[in-house]
Amino acid sequence: MTGNPPAADEYRIPHYIAITEKLKRGEYDISSQIQGLGQLGQALYELAKALEHRYREFQYLDRITANLNAGLLLDEVLENVYNDFRELIPYDRIGFALLEDNDTMLRACWAKTNASDIKLTIGYAASMAGSSLETIMRTGQPRILNDLRAYLRDKPQSESTRLIVEEGYQSSLTCPLVANNMPVGFMFFSSLLPNTYTDVHVDMFQRIAGQLSVIVEKGRLVSELAAQKQALEEKNDELIRLNDLKNTFVGMAAHDLRSPLGMVQVALSFVSGHADMLSEGEQQEMIEEAYRQSRYMLQLIDDLLDVTRIESGKLELKPEPITLPDFLQDITARHNKLAASKNTHVTLKPPPGGTITADPVRLRQVLDNLISNAVNFSPSSSQVTVWLDRLPDGWRFNVQDEGPGIRPEDREKLFQDFARLSARPTGGEKSTGLGLAISRRMIEAHGGHIDVESGPGQGATFWFTLPA
Repeated sequence: MTGNPPAADEYRIPHYIAITEKLKRGEYDISSQIQGLGQLGQALYELAKALEHRYREFQYLDRITANLNAGLLLDEVLENVYNDFRELIPYDRIGFALLEDNDTMLRACWAKTNASDIKLTIGYAASMAGSSLETIMRTGQPRILNDLRAYLRDKPQSESTRLIVEEGYQSSLTCPLVANNMPVGFMFFSSLLPNTYTDVHVDMFQRIAGQLSVIVEKGRLVSELAAQKQALEEKNDELIRLNDLKNTFVGMAAHDLRSPLGMVQVALSFVSGHADMLSEGEQQEMIEEAYRQSRYMLQLIDDLLDVTRIESGKLELKPEPITLPDFLQDITARHNKLAASKNTHVTLKPPPGGTITADPVRLRQVLDNLISNAVNFSPSSSQVTVWLDRLPDGWRFNVQDEGPGIRPEDREKLFQDFARLSARPTGGEKSTGLGLAISRRMIEAHGGHIDVESGPGQGATFWFTLPA
């Protein structure tokens, strides 16, 4: 006959009941109550330790999820995951990917590690069709790979696994994220050591994945709303800027067209109605003045239309091959004739041979503006020098004058709309204040850059680059 004596059972059963009641209340320290209870008592002790460990895990997870929920944007949430989850899951790297295109594509959106360079970078995308991740998402079961190198040997076509192995990781845990019964994406925990996830509780990872899914989806939605809000604010700022620009245009037209129109009207009135009171020389002078004023008004209108066209995105470049030596010689020869009235010389240094693909009308417009500015701001009997430099990846065009130079307080105004500098044209020439701003936009539209090298009293060299 086997079994415990009846007296022993009568002694132990109340203790078993007391221990189970204690465990039900969440009191796990039963070490003092298992004395004399034999193997069953030891089993109850091990059960108590396991329950306490799981309880601590759940408490820790609840604290973490409360902390995660405090983060609003997705990046904040993921940063908190990386900082706080180490007591639950061992890892050296965490990656996050979102499903896109009706859940047909998976795109890496976030990753962090302190162990190595990231090769599986943000923006990496792969199709879900036929992949192992598709199965994981369908079943909702986390996947554990404790030997990534062996997995890669079996699945050599897995580009993402190859990249993770190249980063030095040897084991991984993949958690599918599902919120409101809708797949969201995946969280990837990776370790530099093999067999990191051998002794794990899958149900704990499922609980973690469930909590993360809701929090991450909340962060993603908040991030999207924040991005949309920022885009609306930027659009609104742009509309305000364009409205201010429009008002400036209207004010510019009203102010700068009124005076020359008045002068044209007076000149034409005298020539047509009072010709007998004017000598032939005076009539000719009035006609020339009317022509100068009308040319200025036409230039102003052209400049305003150019800026409007650029700001509205309707500027269309028509690039074609340009033979640079012939192009520059033609422009400088024409300006040299125009500068003769100020006894100013426009000189072209012999340019290197070569061609460039650009819009010849717009390129000529920029050079015309820079050279005419150089002539206008240079003293009589001075020289304006134009030359071309060959760069490794393009060309640099240079226009140098012997004018007053650019003061430091004027540098910030250059290339801005309606810029008025402290220096004035030496021959009383008028300026719309738009030429350099338009030139900057033209050069940037070609993929180049424009700037100036100058100091007070040292002249100025305006230059711009264009890619080959």
